[in-house]
Amino acid sequence: MNRFQRQSFLGENSEGVLREATLGYVGLGGGGSHLVQQSAHLGIGGYVLVDPDHLTDTNTNRLIGGMLKDIRRATLKVKIARRMIRGLVESPRLVLKPTSWHEAHDALKRCDAIIGAVDSYVEREQLERFARRHLIPYIDIGMDVHRLGEGHHLISGQVILSLPGGPCLRCCGLVTDERLTQEAGVYGAAGGKPQVVWPNGVLASTAIGVVVQLLTPWLHNPPSFIYLDYDGNRGTLVPNQRMALLQDHVCPHHPAHETGDPLFDVRSFRRPRRTS
Repeated sequence: MNRFQRQSFLGENSEGVLREATLGYVGLGGGGSHLVQQSAHLGIGGYVLVDPDHLTDTNTNRLIGGMLKDIRRATLKVKIARRMIRGLVESPRLVLKPTSWHEAHDALKRCDAIIGAVDSYVEREQLERFARRHLIPYIDIGMDVHRLGEGHHLISGQVILSLPGGPCLRCCGLVTDERLTQEAGVYGAAGGKPQVVWPNGVLASTAIGVVVQLLTPWLHNPPSFIYLDYDGNRGTLVPNQRMALLQDHVCPHHPAHETGDPLFDVRSFRRPRRTS
């Protein structure tokens, strides 16, 4: 039996389609590490991996593939992701960018989709604007922890599919001027950047499902806009009310004249080069 036989329902030549696809991952911590792992199991062939950080002790509660020895070695997160991919994909196309995504734009603009797993609203807005400019689907995942009272917290999160021309993160109300202004170093009420492994897994799995919908024909009439809310206390992932309200909405925040890169030369277009 072929390794991918059990996912052949994804459509004719789905194995080849996934193999030829290149995905960009910005942020390889909690959610990003799940994304990479599941993509490799699916047989995705191309990866642009972007994260400037290395593994630390506080990452080990959620970063899939990270080991205790990586703490001592200060292993870069992009190298941990590379190790995991190479264990599952034969001859993967890998571009490692242990830097800010702003310095990885040449590789990212050649991706079939970009998935952001970043903490900052500023980063979300900038990354989405970049993806829209280059007509690339952008999928955003994120979680937070909110204090409900003494000793009680709510785990929440979202998965949003942002396609050029459709509703954006501002249309969804996720990115607002107020949030951009008030954003500070402490993220959430439970301390700096609170994260646990299982909500990241739920959100990442859902995002990978969205990617498969974009790449393969397995789901007839897939939605062109997705906005799902995660309630970690109840264990639910449901459409946000705005998902129905914005279905035919034309985004006013990313006008058509912003599309395209005046410095992009189609003659220089190639797959991302492997960088070991």
